[in-house]
Amino acid sequence: MNPPAAPADRKRRWLLPLTLAGVALTASLCAWQLDRAGQKRALEAAITQRASAAALDNAGLAAEGAQALHRRVRLQGHWLAERSVWLENRPMDGRVGFFLVTPLQLRGRAEAVLVQRGWAPRDPADRSRLPALADEAGEIVIEGRMAASPSRLYQLGEAGRGRIRQNLDPAAYARETGLTLLPLTVLQASHEGATPGLQRDWPAPAVDLHKHYGYAAQWAALSVLQLGLYVWFQVLRPRRAR
Repeated sequence: MNPPAAPADRKRRWLLPLTLAGVALTASLCAWQLDRAGQKRALEAAITQRASAAALDNAGLAAEGAQALHRRVRLQGHWLAERSVWLENRPMDGRVGFFLVTPLQLRGRAEAVLVQRGWAPRDPADRSRLPALADEAGEIVIEGRMAASPSRLYQLGEAGRGRIRQNLDPAAYARETGLTLLPLTVLQASHEGATPGLQRDWPAPAVDLHKHYGYAAQWAALSVLQLGLYVWFQVLRPRRAR
């Protein structure tokens, strides 16, 4: 009859399956992050392709609806300036200021579309003082690209109302104003005839591609580390001791 295994022997017997299970888990997480990176690469290519397509006009934007995301647009209409909202605490070029968002009533259509028109600095002496801009009455033409919604920051509680706000929720704003809004927002580009006094250095759409490669590298390193520790402590080190 064989004597019962010593506790150290039983521990060593479980080390190999536990190590292999850990390696399999971390390797699968590495593969998952690489798969996510592949999806983001495809999304990045799709965004680039959509941005290079011909610009949509009023009718094209209304027909595309939410499918117009990331498309370029060239729209005609007039500002509903009395409905403008200034989004505060928005930085640009290292300074804090406002993003101006104004509905554009599309020419020949019942719908309007929110336009993030640009950035203006905040008065350091009086945060409630709004920048003075040239009055743009009558028909205008704007150019830009479509984004999901106006710039948004984390906030506690309700968004509130008024000319100065932390965030602007398009659905709530449509109910508040009674406007029929298209589901996306225009990030207005600088072009001839654009409102002077506003900066428009909008960042390119981010897909966080490199983040997934970084996570994949971490999981791969952990997988190699587990295997290396097992080989060192259970194979190489005992041989050197003998």
